[in-house]
Amino acid sequence: MNSNFARAFFIDAFDDEPQRLASAPARVNLIGEHMDYNGGEVLPIAIDHRTYVAVRAAADRDVSRVASGTHERLGTFDARAPERSGEWWDYVAGVVRELSALGARIPQLDIAISSDVPTGAGLSSSAALEVATTLAIADLLGVGLSAQQAAEVAWRAETGFVGVPCGIMDQFASALAREGSALHVWCDTMRTEHVRCDEHVLIFDTGVSRGLRQSAFATRRGECARALAAIQRAHPAVRERAHAALADIEESGLDAVLHKRATHVVEENARVKRAVIALEDTGVIPGELLVASHSSLRDLYECSSPELDWFVGHALAFPGVRGARLTGAGWGGCAIATGEADALSAAATPLEEAYAREFPHHARSWVVRAAGGARIEE
Repeated sequence: MNSNFARAFFIDAFDDEPQRLASAPARVNLIGEHMDYNGGEVLPIAIDHRTYVAVRAAADRDVSRVASGTHERLGTFDARAPERSGEWWDYVAGVVRELSALGARIPQLDIAISSDVPTGAGLSSSAALEVATTLAIADLLGVGLSAQQAAEVAWRAETGFVGVPCGIMDQFASALAREGSALHVWCDTMRTEHVRCDEHVLIFDTGVSRGLRQSAFATRRGECARALAAIQRAHPAVRERAHAALADIEESGLDAVLHKRATHVVEENARVKRAVIALEDTGVIPGELLVASHSSLRDLYECSSPELDWFVGHALAFPGVRGARLTGAGWGGCAIATGEADALSAAATPLEEAYAREFPHHARSWVVRAAGGARIEE
């Protein structure tokens, strides 16, 4: 997938040349799970799978059209007054609404979407689409946006228009990432820094439906909110769950479940800090940090699955693999392993084959490195 393919797809869909073309990458989080809505720190990288969005103004029509290489049906909406439809093109319409809220006068548009981001793998294809759409339309209209402003527009589109209560990590990683760097994000303040990252990462999609994620995710957010309220009664100065100390948790009278959730948040935030120091010093993350993160997500946050646990245990048995953990919200989806590039490549196929003998799911895997963020294509 490249810009030439994306341009050709636009021409095939609309019989005209696009006026602007932008792209944005998918992402994977190295460490810092369930930190974004707990006011903590995260450490994602962009990966070399991208979504391309080509646009052209169509002021002579009363409706905007959206074509996608992964959807047969053409989407339509009114760019002058976008309304949520419950369809896949809401991610695009939401960006249009957010740009309009900034004062942009947006004509009707033709928009074509091409992507090689693996679908259904939890690598944030929606954020890549939103960020690329934001850049393409803003550049077409001459709206000056920084990378962070573009990420914020994309995030508001997903949370305020589409209605997904996500944190800022996905859009920030897609918009701000740099090649060869991880993006260290403080989710409470939206501060960011780029950290050297020489890691090779094996992404392993377990193929498990994440159907339980929505309800389980909402449950975890509620539990964390109750934990914070209890901690603040004893320690009013604690603003975010991730800012608490383990002693604060012990003194707050939390029940067993809330105690586990709060402990994960505090300890995971500390692991992110240690991972950043290690990357700055060596370019790689100690494997034991990733393993400790997975153990905490499994035992304290209780968001793992038998398939994710299987991968972590079996990946670590391969020589040259340093660490492994689930990534994303859990309850299915992906896990990662880090280590020597040759070792990860050699492990991928045997892991897929052994997994197929153990579980009735089709696994996919990719070896990636830290890639660059969103950009306007020439």
